[in-house]
Amino acid sequence: MKKDIHPNINDVVFLDTSSGAQFITTSILKSDEKTTINGKEYFVIKVEISSESHPFYTGKQKLMDSTGRVDKFMAKMQKAQDSASKKAKTTKKGQAAEDAAAESAEDTDNAEVAETSEE
Repeated sequence: MKKDIHPNINDVVFLDTSSGAQFITTSILKSDEKTTINGKEYFVIKVEISSESHPFYTGKQKLMDSTGRVDKFMAKMQKAQDSASKKAKTTKKGQAAEDAAAESAEDTDNAEVAETSEE
């Protein structure tokens, strides 16, 4: 086997931020934060959902919006609707110019067809 290609395995504790549950295991992940449990030092990896707090495992339905995902989604939707309404207004104003340009293009095409038929 090749040397120095495998990741280092670290002792870590996964901390469920919603329920406070801790899971001690090994992982290749590291963090700046460390904790000592039973005299041994572990890297702390924070997670939002684990088997202690997930509705599938607990059987309880609860809404968890710790990062404001719903608010971010609503803001994004509002921004999209605003830009769509601005685009619609611009299209209505610009429609007359587009129609005029299309008519002049049609007139040019008709004139070319008329010249070709006269020859």
